[in-house]
Amino acid sequence: MVSRENKRAVLYEKLQLLRSVTNSHALNKTSIIVDASKYIKELKQKVERLNQDIAISQNPSDQNQLPMVTVETLEKSFLVNVFSEKSSPGLLVSILETFEELGLNVIEAKVSCTDSFRLEAVGGENQEQVESMDAQVVKQAVLQAIMNCSGSNDKE
Repeated sequence: MVSRENKRAVLYEKLQLLRSVTNSHALNKTSIIVDASKYIKELKQKVERLNQDIAISQNPSDQNQLPMVTVETLEKSFLVNVFSEKSSPGLLVSILETFEELGLNVIEAKVSCTDSFRLEAVGGENQEQVESMDAQVVKQAVLQAIMNCSGSNDKE
């Protein structure tokens, strides 16, 4: 009996530690673990973004050719950041059309298209659609829109 109670006490302590590390407000075991899983996913996305930033800063010659796109999952939306050394006609329209194809409404956006192209946009729609969509899917769609736009401009 004593060892079973000890195991429960140890498990309870570990769950409380996990709860505090992940800033979870959940009370039951399952919810604490779900919150921890979401927290780990967010950390993986941050590591991926940092690795991309490091790669770009180490290869400044490649920076002219490759646009930098990062997508962060927010609670009910996505934060999309796009930076490209060169701006091309129709690039903003192409990205916004991609948002529309994905079913994302632009909630807020900041854009600069003079010499370089910068976009910071928050896109979201209904909760089920955002939850079922992955940040990587959004990122790939935006990258494809940029490639399509720059490819069609190169042909002109």
